[in-house]
Amino acid sequence: MTSLLIRGGTVVNADRAFVADVLCQDGRIVAVGENLQPPAGATVVDAGGQYVMPGGIDPHTHMQLPFMGTTTMDDFFSGTAAAMAGGTTSIIDFVIPNPQQPLLEAYQTWRGWAEKAASDYSFHMAITWWDESVKRDMGTLVQQEGINSFKHFMAYKNAIMCDDETLVNSFKRALELGAMPTVHAENGELVYLLQKEVAAMGITGPEGHPLSRPSTVEGEAANRAIAIADVLGVPIYVVHVSCIEAAEAIARARARGQRVYGEVLAGHLLLDDSVYQHPDFATAAAHVMSPPFRPKGHQEFLWRGLQSGNLHTTATDHCTFCAAQKAAGKDDFSKIPNGCGGVEERLAVIWDAGVNSGRLTPSEFVAITSANTAKLFNIYPQKGSVSVGADADLVVWDPQGTKTLSAKTQHSLGDFNVFEGRTVRGIPSHTVSQGVLAFVQGDLRAQRGKGRYIKRPAFGANFAAAKLRSETNAPTAVRR
Repeated sequence: MTSLLIRGGTVVNADRAFVADVLCQDGRIVAVGENLQPPAGATVVDAGGQYVMPGGIDPHTHMQLPFMGTTTMDDFFSGTAAAMAGGTTSIIDFVIPNPQQPLLEAYQTWRGWAEKAASDYSFHMAITWWDESVKRDMGTLVQQEGINSFKHFMAYKNAIMCDDETLVNSFKRALELGAMPTVHAENGELVYLLQKEVAAMGITGPEGHPLSRPSTVEGEAANRAIAIADVLGVPIYVVHVSCIEAAEAIARARARGQRVYGEVLAGHLLLDDSVYQHPDFATAAAHVMSPPFRPKGHQEFLWRGLQSGNLHTTATDHCTFCAAQKAAGKDDFSKIPNGCGGVEERLAVIWDAGVNSGRLTPSEFVAITSANTAKLFNIYPQKGSVSVGADADLVVWDPQGTKTLSAKTQHSLGDFNVFEGRTVRGIPSHTVSQGVLAFVQGDLRAQRGKGRYIKRPAFGANFAAAKLRSETNAPTAVRR
């Protein structure tokens, strides 16, 4: 029996904080209370003066993703290992079939790639085309494979973009199955047109990227997806909300009683579009992702969305390409592979900019970094909670610890860090995965292949009504 006792810390859950010891055995939390005694042979961690929180869950990563003619630097081992160095113990990645590729075929490919993962993982399934086989495969994925969310790219014309017909068909099927539709909200037709117009103006460098994807194209797509979901009566989750227009669309819909949920990236909370003006191409190109970083005024609105409960989760969209890969767009910004890192830095930068500034309480931090994701995707309280019976995925958080973030010291295989040079206060001292110490005071002990695939149950026949339950309007989880 593997036993671990975390002694003397302040346990922080999304609903409250309290002083307690946490005893873990064989991968589960078996006791939470004061003055717990460790079994013989147990490992003991002194958490005095520190917080004990659920391990982070990143609901939006792309490990080993084939995209724009290349493949990301981080695979499922290096990416999840880096995550654990930053206190994140679970990810939800994306299976993205090619147009006309059977969903189950793509799913098996991603499952094979993910066998090397160091931490637990799950998947969203992207819908990139539509026919009766897609409808059938969605049922198999929900009912047999534990996928309860389907991603729709409203951008990337002539590649993986969904038209409105596909959105309607897929949203309707998701509702039948008790699954959550999610959307990347950017108007792909407008982006395609604007890319050509910006290039015609002679703008070919990374500074053209945000010009071709203004916040209005994100706002339009968010409004359209939310309206389709409203007509069909299905809840909807909007990924990487980056701007005022999309955040306002979510807030308006929620004020009407519609079940709409929003995700925001750590990068969009902290970085602005000045990064695209950097004179060095490699530096500017390293920040190219979609949606792009926005003018500074959008950041405070996103923070307010998290504070008010109109935005619910934080993620990274971790998708690492090196300078040589980004150079594919040296003469055409539309050919720069889209993606940035951040899976290792997310918790620290959000704590530093959120909790240390007074924007967030520690419990609100737990809500937006783990608990809300677990609730919305139906793995709570297995994940996202320090409670008896939950998985022993934990982070011991040193609120006084400091670190200067840099590509030189990161564990990701990418060669750039969008938070380069930022000194943060509040870092993990220990990360626990499946009841085993995976990171200890700077020593990363990630084990290749140790991660498990986590099935996420469907929400049941009364999905629409059930979504009204709980503080985040998420249904009570079905325990596996």
